[in-house]
Amino acid sequence: MARRATPEQVGQATVKDVAARAGVSISTVSRVLGGTYPVATATRAKVVRAMRELDFVVNAHARALAGAHTKVVAFVLDDVTGPFHAAVARGVEHQATTEGRLCLLCTTHGDPQRELAVIELMREQQADAVILVGGAWEDSAHQERMTHFARALDRSGSRMVLCGRPALGPDVPATVVEYDNENGAYAITSHLLSAGHRRIAFLGVVEKLTTTTQRVRGFTEAHRAHGLAPDPDLIVTGAFTRGSGYQMTKQLLADGKPFTAIFAATDIVASGVYQALREADLRIPEDVSVVGYDDIPLALDLVPPLTTVHVPHDELGRTAVRLAINRATEPVQHVMLGTHIAVRQSVGPPPPR
Repeated sequence: MARRATPEQVGQATVKDVAARAGVSISTVSRVLGGTYPVATATRAKVVRAMRELDFVVNAHARALAGAHTKVVAFVLDDVTGPFHAAVARGVEHQATTEGRLCLLCTTHGDPQRELAVIELMREQQADAVILVGGAWEDSAHQERMTHFARALDRSGSRMVLCGRPALGPDVPATVVEYDNENGAYAITSHLLSAGHRRIAFLGVVEKLTTTTQRVRGFTEAHRAHGLAPDPDLIVTGAFTRGSGYQMTKQLLADGKPFTAIFAATDIVASGVYQALREADLRIPEDVSVVGYDDIPLALDLVPPLTTVHVPHDELGRTAVRLAINRATEPVQHVMLGTHIAVRQSVGPPPPR
């Protein structure tokens, strides 16, 4: 009498299924999985394609039988040296330790395909949670794959956590911990407008990244609330780096377009803005007001100290881990944390004409 499949086994592809789909023997599939025996390139490609089509996870069956868990929380970010990511990582690590989990750090270097590959690897390793930090790419194919992995993680008892990025959709099983990105940009733009500025440059638009999409939206809405429209020539594409902030400001000055204030997309960008203005013998805030976003420690070290939007980095990391690990007792799996302006000395009234 055949044994009935356990709930964990239902829907799990087997080596036999992969062999049948690829049109090869089971032993050939085993050789591809083992990686220690030579297999023709074309044959290997067929097996890998069949594994992908069947959503095959190498050792899912063995782990399901053993009921094993890795007690690992995977933390996925663009760049380990970025102050924003480092601050969130601290919160993740502290809460993971509290929950009895090991924190595994993975970097993507801003490559969307690398992000997907890391998620798949962590699913194979059966991490308790896979926490993705920072903006998401606004690409339909990428979001479709992300949705696929969110559901695959959920089926395996793991959890995708979107930290600092919007939800994939109402029916996608993922934990979402956002901060009020758009309203933070709205508030700090309103702060500049209330000080009398009407020609405000926004420096550091990263195309198809939700982080800047939301910040530009807040920037635009604040202008609209004051009966104004931002000059599109003052909204400049760049990167979240000091060097980019410096180059964007130099180009802005060289172009001769009038402006009295700069909204740097991040505090790191603002540090480059400061350098370029200083080299041009322009004073902050007497000649040009400058604001940033994130409120990393650097903001206090700039001269004058930078007015910026405070993001609750530590709370973001802690909340992401706490909700994901304790989702059985934490019914609310989508939260929005607040932001506020940290007012310092980098904003003043516009200079007299």
